[in-house]
Amino acid sequence: MSEIKIQLNLTPLNEWGLGNSDQLIISGPCSAETEEQVLATAHELVKLNPQVKVFRAGIWKPRTRPNNFEGVGLDALRWLKLVKKETGLKVAVEVANGHHVYECLKYGIDLLWIGARTTVNPFSVQEIADALKGVDIPVLVKNPLNPELQLWLGALERVNNAGISKLGAIHRGFSTFKKTPYRNSPEWYMAIELKRQLPELPIICDPSHITGKRSLIGEVSQKALNLAMNGLMIEAHINPQEAWSDAAQQLSPEGLHQVLSKLKFRTPEGEDILKEDLLELLREDIDDLDHELLDVIARRAEIAEKIGQYKKAHNMTILQVTRWDDLLSERLGKALALGLDETTMKEIFKQIHIQSIKIQEKVLSKANGDKVKSNQ
Repeated sequence: MSEIKIQLNLTPLNEWGLGNSDQLIISGPCSAETEEQVLATAHELVKLNPQVKVFRAGIWKPRTRPNNFEGVGLDALRWLKLVKKETGLKVAVEVANGHHVYECLKYGIDLLWIGARTTVNPFSVQEIADALKGVDIPVLVKNPLNPELQLWLGALERVNNAGISKLGAIHRGFSTFKKTPYRNSPEWYMAIELKRQLPELPIICDPSHITGKRSLIGEVSQKALNLAMNGLMIEAHINPQEAWSDAAQQLSPEGLHQVLSKLKFRTPEGEDILKEDLLELLREDIDDLDHELLDVIARRAEIAEKIGQYKKAHNMTILQVTRWDDLLSERLGKALALGLDETTMKEIFKQIHIQSIKIQEKVLSKANGDKVKSNQ
């Protein structure tokens, strides 16, 4: 992971005018659906969760497929204005382009955030930064979809260059093909590395998008606080089971109260906690990779069985020496390019190949046994 030396002009979080605290709790529905839903959620959050200082709601929703609910758009800005008036909460909205910024500023939105799908595109981030020039408003930048620290840093730098000093990051996890309990893999080391390079930058965790499941939000929230993150953005809906988007990851206001009441907010004095937790996280990564490796070996065994069935059907020999020699040569070349030990890798692939041969022999033996039985 290459390090980019950048310096940001930052205003401390407790001077943002969002509760004057070193910890920021943001909550609200994934999507603003109706005026009634938005106001009911906001009022219930205020009643049950005084820690919540900012009410969030998505009004423009970047969706993978065009026929999914993509937000109600400008109408919701009026609803959020009512939230401010009736509850006293500050309000926050995700923006994906310059037009979104202009509309939010027109309606007095207090905080903007840039989503993961937007962070990956420097052109979009620069358009937002240009729209923010001359404006004094807090902005949070979510990590990009994939674990690319330079993209995250670059987006933060673009916004800061536009004059935004009330600037922070949101850690919402990363897309992955790994089998994990989460919707998005936390890859905690990325947030730790960002904090190491920019120690004055506030980092807020979004456990809703990391987990994708309301049942896991508490444990991930505590992990984030243990890692010295500066707050949480947690999705809450007055009736989460009926939510129009991401229903499984939203809490009710009462559910949020239960989560927040159990959390321990920590204020580490130095970097020792980060060093200790980094070792733990690296060990967790090893565990994840070992489990992933076992899954890969199991899938390879399934394919070997299918190959055995194909060879049986076409009267082919199990061992094909030329194919094996070519395969081993290619795999070892890749291993050497990755800096891996040739002897070790040769032995690993030898054992994998032996397993494959045994699987195919079993397929052929079973076929011959069935043939003998059918002739009896």
